Amino acid sequence: MSPTRYTLAALALLLTGVSLGLVISIPSDDTRDALRKLEQAFKLIESNYVESLDPDDLAEHALEGILDQLDPHSTYINAEQMRRINENFAGGFEGIGISYEFIEGTDGRDTLAVQTVVPGGPSEDVGLMSGDRLVAVDGASMLGFDNSQVQQSLKGPRGTQVEITVMRPGSDTSFAVVITRDRIPLCSVCAAYMVDDSTGYIKVTRFARTTHREFVAAVEGLKGEGMQRVMLDLRSNEGGYMEMAILVASEYLDDDMLIVSQRGRDARTEREFTSRAGGNVTEMPAIVLVDNSSASASEIVAGALQDQDRAVIVGRQTFGKGLVQQQYVLPDSSAVRVTVAHFYTPSGRLIQTPYASGDQEQYYEYKRDMQEKSVVMSMDEFLGSIPDSLRFLTRGGRTVIGGGGILPDYIVPADSASKFFGAVFSRNLPNMFSRSWFDSHGEQLRNRYGELPKRFLVDFHIDNEMYESFLKYCSDRGIEFGEPDGISSADVSQDREFFEAYIKSRIAIRLYDLNARYPVMNAIDPVFLHALTLWSDAEALAAGDL
Repeated sequence: MSPTRYTLAALALLLTGVSLGLVISIPSDDTRDALRKLEQAFKLIESNYVESLDPDDLAEHALEGILDQLDPHSTYINAEQMRRINENFAGGFEGIGISYEFIEGTDGRDTLAVQTVVPGGPSEDVGLMSGDRLVAVDGASMLGFDNSQVQQSLKGPRGTQVEITVMRPGSDTSFAVVITRDRIPLCSVCAAYMVDDSTGYIKVTRFARTTHREFVAAVEGLKGEGMQRVMLDLRSNEGGYMEMAILVASEYLDDDMLIVSQRGRDARTEREFTSRAGGNVTEMPAIVLVDNSSASASEIVAGALQDQDRAVIVGRQTFGKGLVQQQYVLPDSSAVRVTVAHFYTPSGRLIQTPYASGDQEQYYEYKRDMQEKSVVMSMDEFLGSIPDSLRFLTRGGRTVIGGGGILPDYIVPADSASKFFGAVFSRNLPNMFSRSWFDSHGEQLRNRYGELPKRFLVDFHIDNEMYESFLKYCSDRGIEFGEPDGISSADVSQDREFFEAYIKSRIAIRLYDLNARYPVMNAIDPVFLHALTLWSDAEALAAGDL
């Protein structure tokens, strides 16, 4: 079968009814006529268009055009995107075990720099350190590499070897290391620490295959440190495996409590998912942090714990992606994701934001409008603007709001950005300064703090001299200070606490790992700090005292 016919056959299979991955339905006469028309048009265009065409590209554009007429999240995913997605949610990959960043070169060719080294990974075994510049791989220069070239060079099957040439800051000579690639875990529970003697904090970045196991391990570890109440941070968590969301929600709930239900056109899509016995935090006061980037599986967890009166939800209205999607892999390892049903919270709220088929502009405009209303209005005003059809009751009789997404019990608006904030972040100057400063002081920090992140968090501070160095670094790179057109002293003063924390967090990343930033940034985070004042509400919910 030719590539064209093969692709069209795959498209026909998709369109004619693998709606649940269970059975291929027999197409109706109308469907057969439509597919015949589509195939004829495809052949005519490919054979007669004035310029030569790649049939695979043409088929991909056709698929995208069809899916654009559906809901905003039914989509086509090419083979390379599928590879990255599978790797991200599988919980690991095979490579050398670093995170990296690019440093702009004077000749226009970027230099690859190690940001962090995975503890216990192959790069740590050979002595790579944060700040090291990787300048060659297997004898070939890496200067000017882009992301795809880095991935192709450094990732590879477990047990294979790669030679890396390294330049270390402060040294004029390079050295080579041979690294044996290995399995590198990708953690979805990226931070778990004790905020105080009784409060545990757990950050989940996505719902991957390993998330429930990681969550349980984090809970058990924090219990061992005295945790009596738990804060779960789902901000910027765009979702993942529904099964993991159900298992994590179960950890908070008693046996056989509804977590989420799904409904669709086909009766076979209608299901209810309930909790299982034996949760690890069923009696603990609980708070969940969300924002407008919390989506899908995150909203299943937040919606279930809110509707079952099990946790106080704090932050900003979530994204509103409550679609049950079936993924179908096509012959070239690309895939289509097709919506087959919608998710509903235990109270009956539709998680999905309303949409008109194919109208993505209207879809996102509605989201922005709802999120803006929830922030600028008082809660009484906001509730007064909501029709009765969007009001629902929790298990204990509290009013919650539908209409797409999960509206928190307590809304904390985002801070407005100052002129100084926007100017320096648009040029990535805080991160560049942190890297430059660490290049000069990293060895001193390692000697002083070693494997003692708690000591670093308490003892290390951005003093006046260092902050003035940061301002000079910004000035040297084009940031203008002073009235009337430059950055005002009021802006600099207003933003100082944030930038001190941000720079410290970037140094913590380089000294320890990516997760070391959370305790630093949480200490100045308005949502986190406001949540800490709400434990009496969480305790009331845990006790059933509504």
